[in-house]
Amino acid sequence: MFLTVCLDPDPETCQNGAMSQSQRLFDLLRILRGGGLHRAEDLAHHLGVSQRTLYRYIDRLAEAGVPVEGKRGVGYRLREEILIPPLSLAPDEFEALQLGIAIVAESPDPGLRGAALALAGRLDAALPAEPLPQEAAWTAEFAPRLGIARGLSQMPLIRNAIRGRQKLRLGLAGGTLTVRPLRLDHVGRIWMLTVWSEEDGAFRDLRLDLIEAVTALPGLFVDEPGKRLRDRP
Repeated sequence: MFLTVCLDPDPETCQNGAMSQSQRLFDLLRILRGGGLHRAEDLAHHLGVSQRTLYRYIDRLAEAGVPVEGKRGVGYRLREEILIPPLSLAPDEFEALQLGIAIVAESPDPGLRGAALALAGRLDAALPAEPLPQEAAWTAEFAPRLGIARGLSQMPLIRNAIRGRQKLRLGLAGGTLTVRPLRLDHVGRIWMLTVWSEEDGAFRDLRLDLIEAVTALPGLFVDEPGKRLRDRP
């Protein structure tokens, strides 16, 4: 003969069993997902439990990450949120996310633009706090006014040129530059292209949004001491 002992402090849980409790939690979530504000006494009546048990169920949903809000005596409902479990992103996946935010942030739709900027802020807040490299610190003051989506259409050509070691002619507001593209990188949603400038004979960091035109040149380049990315001071 076996004796089953229930260690849950709530006698209703012991009476109904673990599976029954799981089903009730699921039913509670289903009701809340239907929308509207629900009084605790109505929820408890529907589930066939006491209000004390109902409050415990609400707490368990909240602990599980369900965006339930409300308070006793008023009612409960779900906030309009989409829950995304913790993600680990590869660098190219993170770049794609940043690009998407940058493009939508330039939308003429104020609702979409506001949502993109809000998402950008939450994304920045979730990232590890690291100071900007000294050579990139100047980009921060331009961020609020930056047309961050400008120049993104040139990105595929620039990426291919970096991989293929192909020289580019860049059209800028002050003229043109013939460059060896070395690296495409970003600080937040500010994209920068690191190049070796043939005209200047020096490394330069160019904001992608300020590049007005990109032309692939027939000439390829090879690594030369002093002109490689690793040679940059």
